[in-house]
Amino acid sequence: MNATIEKFGWPGTLIKEFEHWLVLLRPEQPTLGSVVLAAKSDVTAFGELPAAAHAELKEATQAIEGALGRFVGYAKLNYLMLMMVDPHVHFHVIPRYEGAREWGGLSFPDAGWPAVPKLGEAVTLDPADRDALVAELKALF
Repeated sequence: MNATIEKFGWPGTLIKEFEHWLVLLRPEQPTLGSVVLAAKSDVTAFGELPAAAHAELKEATQAIEGALGRFVGYAKLNYLMLMMVDPHVHFHVIPRYEGAREWGGLSFPDAGWPAVPKLGEAVTLDPADRDALVAELKALF
């Protein structure tokens, strides 16, 4: 796996694996259910991915949208391809909602609603909560 995938906690954060993509739990949760959709490739430009990876995005995004819709009941879903610090192709997938969602005794407010998500205002999960959330999300895919 590439360094970007490893930075986001793989394999401990792995929720779903596709042929060309991984869905990983985002260690910092700006909103409940935030994930990373990461290309398995070593390329650092979206246009350099093989055609099959682009085609598989349909399956991956449908799976993400269905699972997160059932889990968090988002109003919108933001796909952010930033790649400034972590160079390999990946999206931060941020469920958006007004107010907060509760899970595991924790509150996850959407501090940026209804504007740009505030990635710096996130809940950092301890290892036990991270593992529990990964397991709960895996069951929805």
